[in-house]
Amino acid sequence: MADEVAAKLQQQIALGKFKEHEKLPVEPELMKAFGVGRSTIREAVKILVNSGLLRVQQGLGTFVEKTTGIKESLTQRLKRSDIKNLDEVRQLLEMKIAEKAAAKRTPADIKKIKHWLDTRKNATNANELEKCIDADIQFHTAIAEASKNDILADLYKAFAVQLKDWFMQVHTNVSAFKDTQKLHEQLLKSIETGDTKKAWQVASEIISYDER
Repeated sequence: MADEVAAKLQQQIALGKFKEHEKLPVEPELMKAFGVGRSTIREAVKILVNSGLLRVQQGLGTFVEKTTGIKESLTQRLKRSDIKNLDEVRQLLEMKIAEKAAAKRTPADIKKIKHWLDTRKNATNANELEKCIDADIQFHTAIAEASKNDILADLYKAFAVQLKDWFMQVHTNVSAFKDTQKLHEQLLKSIETGDTKKAWQVASEIISYDER
């Protein structure tokens, strides 16, 4: 909830509702405006203070520090992002990491990717949805690591962390994972054989299924 309030407050500042160096309304007014409790307002303000957007002056109040060039960690930014936008970026990443993994993978990488694919299959057959989702995320994370591009891998991991809860909401059973098991096996095969074009293509087919 604090993340949502922080995002809304940041948007208001960006749109000019509150100017640079202007004092924010007092806590009771913010509580009423956002329909939340005092602790949520304080946590939201703390988030924006840490990002450099606000400053708190004891005895005076909370002021807008700046309206542009906000310093905010990627993790914090992702927490307040629209989940569908996150998933769209994740899907783009999956195609690129598949291509790179096919070119850069090692035998150890293949072993790890295969382990999570087998775990995914077993969880699907056992109708264990949460385990299936975890294994699916770990499968693609292992591919990201096999790309040997630390930035791509870190980006994928950051996005994946935010998506598990959403997967639990959109998937009520394991049918989608069962339907795409063969595609995931083809993806592993293309990475194992070093076929970069095929890896990109299969990753794209998996994404196309996800968008149905």
